[in-house]
Amino acid sequence: MTKILMTSVRDDEQAAIKDFAKEHHVEIITSPQLIDDAVDQTKDVDGLVIQQRSKLPDDIYAKLRANGLKQIATRTAGFDMVDIKKANANGLVVTNVPAYSPRSVAEHALMQIFRLLRKEYLFDAQVAENDYRWFSNEQAMEIHTATVGIIGVGRIGGTLAKLLHALGATVLGYDLRPREEMKDTVTYVSKEDLLKRSDVISLHVDLNPTSKGLMTSKDFELMKPTAGLVNASRGPVVKTADLVAALKDKQIAAAALDTFEGENQVVMTDRRQKGLGDVPLIAKLHAMKNVILTPHIAFFTNLAVKNMVDFSLEDTLAILNGQKSPHEIKA
Repeated sequence: MTKILMTSVRDDEQAAIKDFAKEHHVEIITSPQLIDDAVDQTKDVDGLVIQQRSKLPDDIYAKLRANGLKQIATRTAGFDMVDIKKANANGLVVTNVPAYSPRSVAEHALMQIFRLLRKEYLFDAQVAENDYRWFSNEQAMEIHTATVGIIGVGRIGGTLAKLLHALGATVLGYDLRPREEMKDTVTYVSKEDLLKRSDVISLHVDLNPTSKGLMTSKDFELMKPTAGLVNASRGPVVKTADLVAALKDKQIAAAALDTFEGENQVVMTDRRQKGLGDVPLIAKLHAMKNVILTPHIAFFTNLAVKNMVDFSLEDTLAILNGQKSPHEIKA
């Protein structure tokens, strides 16, 4: 029977894993550890599925090859934690799950857009201090009167655009490869035009050399002082120091961040005792009343979790059976 090791497994993934194993007649061994600490377990398995944000050690690829593995499947869309060239050099095919549920992230972004337009972050802070007043500067904007800019109109950004369009919002889009089928839903404009006109900007780009540092001080200077920013893509897309300065100087009104620079040090950790002293930029964001932070959970829905498990395991079986995966990542 084919044996597959899955690392960094959470309790909420176990049901989908058991269902897949039963349906496909495979044995799946799960570990809560990162592959860094579970590499010895690959001696007795045929396939490997990982999930982590930290970079794989440089020597792990040779170890996996020596243990007879042919592939690495990451059950995430992002794959920057894997050195594709080193993996390929060691005979390892790498796959990811590029679209586990575009709706999950799009719905999270939509929720945050609503929260920014309704200025919920201000009311949350006030009510937490038992202040139940409301003030003139807290007047909200109805979504059908708002202009929302989407940077990256791909699977997720396109799904968000359709939701916003259905609600009557004006939707602007900036993408290096505009899609013809989206032109009845999105008005494609330059990045500069989008920044100047949008009441909320939502980021939905992959992390790559062209998107790293996509939003800096120069971009925030172009935005309306009443505008908000949503980032449910990847942390390094926004230069955090510049965002903190823009929020402090009231160049923009607010931000809702599900991803942020340095998140690997805090996401899935309990900071109630330790605090954020060792991550000063995150500490500054956390202290701001006009910032909404969530711990990289935009993807975290019932359907998305099941798809991440199923698609990664299907790719693993395909490669073990000598077939091609449509999700193979080329160096």
